[in-house]
Amino acid sequence: MHPAYTASKGGSRLLTKAAASEYAKAKLRVNSIHPGFTRTELTAPFLVSEQGRLAIQEQNPMGGAGEACEIARAVLFLASDDSSFMTGAELVVDGGQTCV
Repeated sequence: MHPAYTASKGGSRLLTKAAASEYAKAKLRVNSIHPGFTRTELTAPFLVSEQGRLAIQEQNPMGGAGEACEIARAVLFLASDDSSFMTGAELVVDGGQTCV
């Protein structure tokens, strides 16, 4: 699963840049959000045990899982006029996980 997941992440990043370039003259913004491990129904089984919570906490410099509302705030920012001159951006919302 890991190689397919990694390839799909890379594909979404390059697709963002290609689409942003294609539609920029039409003033259409294309950006992507790249979340880290986020607490959701899908990830809940990983957080049930103390061992699972500690493993996630150790992997993330900010400690633990992100919350869905934190990802939603990034979406709201990109949808707002505050990001009116952004296109082709990859907004990473992962608590610093990709830094380590």
